[in-house]
Amino acid sequence: MSRDRREGLEIKVVDPPTSNVSAAQTSAGARGGRQRASFAEFRPFKLWFPWLVPAIVVSNIVLFAVSMFINDCPKNSQKCSARFLGRFAFQPMKENPLLGPSSTTLEKMGALEVTMVVDKHQVWRLFTCIWLHAGVFHVLANMLSLIFIGIRLEQEFGFVRIGLLYMISGFGGSLLSSLFNREGISVGASGALFGLLGAMLSELLTNWTIYANKFAALLTLIFIIAINLAVGILPHVDNFAHLGGFTSGFLLGFVFLIRPQYGYFNQRNNPRGYAAPSAKSKHKPYQYVLWITSLLLLIAGYTVGLIVLLRGTDLNKHCSWCHYLSCMPTSLWNCKSQNMYCKSSQIGKQMNLTCIANGRTEMYTLGNENQSQIQQMCSQLCS
Repeated sequence: MSRDRREGLEIKVVDPPTSNVSAAQTSAGARGGRQRASFAEFRPFKLWFPWLVPAIVVSNIVLFAVSMFINDCPKNSQKCSARFLGRFAFQPMKENPLLGPSSTTLEKMGALEVTMVVDKHQVWRLFTCIWLHAGVFHVLANMLSLIFIGIRLEQEFGFVRIGLLYMISGFGGSLLSSLFNREGISVGASGALFGLLGAMLSELLTNWTIYANKFAALLTLIFIIAINLAVGILPHVDNFAHLGGFTSGFLLGFVFLIRPQYGYFNQRNNPRGYAAPSAKSKHKPYQYVLWITSLLLLIAGYTVGLIVLLRGTDLNKHCSWCHYLSCMPTSLWNCKSQNMYCKSSQIGKQMNLTCIANGRTEMYTLGNENQSQIQQMCSQLCS
């Protein structure tokens, strides 16, 4: 407290009546309550209830269980991991170290295989592959990442924007993967997840003025993205799907996740009769420029990519260094893919298989095996 003391001036303080004091306090309390209520009610960006991301998580887990049911390892393979699970037993660790179904089962369910897209025009595989996973470790890692990233985005921007962003980014990841990885199959939601990461980065940049700790948020996000992309140089990881999904999501963030200015909300919530000093536009000019540019780049990129893919062009042949983006060879691993082809010879019910890639040979006793089961035997022999 401070006390004001001036010469020649006498100040007398008289206690007001109790009733007036209580009335004044009540009035002031009511005004304060109304002000607090008005501030509490004012929320320029409302929060959405997140239901789509949890639904996507459940769908991916259910589809993985369905793929294991269809795989039926004890019936189709001689050796299985966790055979006590019965029909849901995993393929041998040498064939699938992620604890999951065979590549043949994933192919039947819609895995991305470039020859099927190009030769049989099964473009739908570019979408279906993002709902399939190669194993338990694969689906758990992707779904935990989706919960961590996706729920916050859905709360802030709603299920429509995040749903479109997820699907289009997943398609973009599949498209780039098809253009550079023409061997084997590809499954997983990694491209869509990287799309969400890319959208978070572009959302931070385009809504830069409304963030408090701008540079801390930017550095943290860039660090997370760099670590995840670095993991993609490991063998058997489809980094082109990561890069395609990230690029698509980064551009889509400028389209879907643009925020209006705070000044635009302030003038909308002014009291009646209050004249704003200057009317604020809903968006800044640079936001409009980024929106138009990103949309045009997306349309052009997807159109050209689909044309090149359906013409059967292998871009790896025209880019000598591009394979390093997908796998960086070191002394610990080899990036050369093994073609799982076998020579077979049969005498009665005895079939001899020889893997062309590693030269291993094994004799099998045949029952009622079909061509798909024989291909699985070959995959196990070559793994």
